[in-house]
Amino acid sequence: MDWRRTRCGLAPLLLAGTGALLAACGQGGAESDALLRDYQQHLASQLDLAPPPPATPDNIGAFPERRDRLVDIPETRAGLLNVYALRECHITTLVAERNSALGRVAPASQQWRYELTLWERLNACLESDVPERLGEADLARLESLAATKSEQLPAAAWNGLFGSEEWAGNFTRVSAVLPPDALAPPAAQQDALDYLHALSTAPLSGARRPDPDALESHLSALRARPYSAELLRTLMLATQRLEEASALIQQALARHDACRTPALPTGFDAPETRPAGDWLAALEQAADSWLEALTPLFTLLDSPPAAVAHYRESWLSTTEPGAPLPAFRSALEEHRALREAHAERCR
Repeated sequence: MDWRRTRCGLAPLLLAGTGALLAACGQGGAESDALLRDYQQHLASQLDLAPPPPATPDNIGAFPERRDRLVDIPETRAGLLNVYALRECHITTLVAERNSALGRVAPASQQWRYELTLWERLNACLESDVPERLGEADLARLESLAATKSEQLPAAAWNGLFGSEEWAGNFTRVSAVLPPDALAPPAAQQDALDYLHALSTAPLSGARRPDPDALESHLSALRARPYSAELLRTLMLATQRLEEASALIQQALARHDACRTPALPTGFDAPETRPAGDWLAALEQAADSWLEALTPLFTLLDSPPAAVAHYRESWLSTTEPGAPLPAFRSALEEHRALREAHAERCR
């Protein structure tokens, strides 16, 4: 068995049998599934039916490979003499470091910081008295280089983010279902998304730019746990369990003596169902908040790479019916409607 693709729905059956399964689903994920299955069992008891066997929700889709996440940025070539002519702009050492063997293989975050620093120094130079001392050709070169770097900055920010291992790791399939007490987005990761958006857009929007030196620490916060993946897997598990619970009510309604059991309460207000109702509400709130925070980062470019656009539509959309959050909402709405139908028929 490939433990990375183990489904947490099996945890209650196999938990004692293999430590690998526990590692894959996580103790907290097993607790969330147990809460949902407790709800199913209570519902089955109310309807005088056998509880459903636990089905196995699929894992989430794979995040695109790095080569499919990046956009091409034409290389800006400037001869050493030309760069030296702009030495008063304080870019010669910066360009030399970027063009070194280490600079060319630097992590995506460092390359992003390089592009930001180069853009800032070029624009600061243009606004200083340096242009007054430049010859006509060197001034034209400075203006052209500054314009080119401004034009490339959104793509550089995109590659800096989507090329990073930390960002990709937040969507890894090697992840677990969220525990009941950790559904909300981690504060440090929420702060990281806000920071990354500000760092990506502030230079060209005129807004106050956050400190680039904090980039690595915010990326490290995203590396700490794959919350995006955990949230998606939790939505898929919840959808599966809701669909199974709805099938119980449909089965009861289809009986010739559909009302041989008392009418179901219409909501989740009863003491026996409130834990599941509260959990479902908290999950929806968390998903709303997190996917809303992700959207600006996935829309930094007007035309993102096709693989990233497809991933976003399939897994992060708030409107595409097959994406986890809309599918969860649809399953929850159907389940509520079925509870109301049973209550209406059997009151």
